[in-house]
Amino acid sequence: MKKILVSNDDGIHAEGLKVLAKALESVGEVYVVAPDRERSAASHSLTLHRPLRVTRISERAYAVDGTPTDCINLAVNGILHFTPDLVVSGINRGGNLGDDITYSGTVSAAMEGTLLGIPSFAVSLVVDYEEECDFTEAAGFAVRLASYVLERGLPRDTLLNVNVPNRGDIKGYRITKQGKRIYGEAVVEKVDPRGKKYYWIGANSTRWHDDEDTDFKAIDEGFISVTPIHLDLTNYASLEELKRSLIL
Repeated sequence: MKKILVSNDDGIHAEGLKVLAKALESVGEVYVVAPDRERSAASHSLTLHRPLRVTRISERAYAVDGTPTDCINLAVNGILHFTPDLVVSGINRGGNLGDDITYSGTVSAAMEGTLLGIPSFAVSLVVDYEEECDFTEAAGFAVRLASYVLERGLPRDTLLNVNVPNRGDIKGYRITKQGKRIYGEAVVEKVDPRGKKYYWIGANSTRWHDDEDTDFKAIDEGFISVTPIHLDLTNYASLEELKRSLIL
């Protein structure tokens, strides 16, 4: 039986993780290694300056007091005694669209799996903070995608970033490119009861560049977006130009 490693950045007790792990049992033997608490926006950070603690929650579930990247690295290189056939991260409560993928712990868990040579994808439910979540459609799509990836694999150094609308009338899915968010006031400044300033980073922005074939566009029109993400960050379009023009 195929072995599937599941993680997230919302923490091991998150509802999206539980729904995903349960659904994936139909296509493989599921192991969960996830943060012991919410680690949203942890990006691809790895804990190097303190020891990590692992708590066994059940026969095939472990909580780690670290980042999503820590969880995948520890699972593959320490906790499990085998290499999983697939890594699936999610289901995140909130979208990971456009530039958000650079901050996302959910996407970074899949990225770490890809770095370790394991086919990987991340799944997020595009939902507002106060909106009720229904993970059913996202879990069902994750199962279909997992079956495909287990059979066909993925291109080298490539992971899939999946975003699912939080609605019951999803029109299908689209293969998309990463969109570009338009940022407004990303920092909120306030004053505490003692008169000292404090700041909240991450004010919501619902505007994006209206380009075709993007993840934002797909979600806005009622489709699931599936975006292939490549680990090689080289800008090949600029490579030759810089070789010719850069003289310092």
